[in-house]
Amino acid sequence: MTEPRRPQISSRKQPQQARSAGLVAAILEAAVQVLAKEGAARFTTARVAEKAGVSVGSVYQYFPNKAAILFRLQADEWQQTQDMLRSILTDARQPPLARVRTLVHAFIRSECEEAGMRSALHDAAPLYRDAPEAQAVRANADGIIEAFMQELLPEVPAAQRALAGDMVTETMAALGSRFSASPRTEAEMTAYADAMADMFCAYLQALQQC
Repeated sequence: MTEPRRPQISSRKQPQQARSAGLVAAILEAAVQVLAKEGAARFTTARVAEKAGVSVGSVYQYFPNKAAILFRLQADEWQQTQDMLRSILTDARQPPLARVRTLVHAFIRSECEEAGMRSALHDAAPLYRDAPEAQAVRANADGIIEAFMQELLPEVPAAQRALAGDMVTETMAALGSRFSASPRTEAEMTAYADAMADMFCAYLQALQQC
């Protein structure tokens, strides 16, 4: 049986001039607004074009379909998360476990501030999550975590370090998503992040002592 064809999610071309870059920026800003208002189920290229004040053909110059637009929004969000991971976890001015605590606080705040958009992108994920482009983006984040775990747990076997990295990142993502589903106060965010960081640090310290 022939496998169903995956939609193309890569941009058709990259803007080379300021005018083209401005058009793409306007399309993406319109896409954010449409996604926030309509949700993933009612997100269409036509609605994005209307919101951006451009023709559908102008959108298709850069994005072949709605999956490509949604993937670009998701890829940009992933890139922001990766930049946060890299800047915090590679900051040698802080001890490794202090970096874990800083990361948890930054992540929880980010989840709460962008809860609506992340929820909508999660609903759209079936359109692109198995595509090679999406896997490549996620692999970059895995490399950042792997390097940090190597620094933190140099004597721990590689398989156990990998498990530790997965446990921290997947737990943080799952609990962060659940926590941010409701509006939170500053005090609630701080208390929740502190509790999560305490849990991770205790786990990682136990591994260091094994």
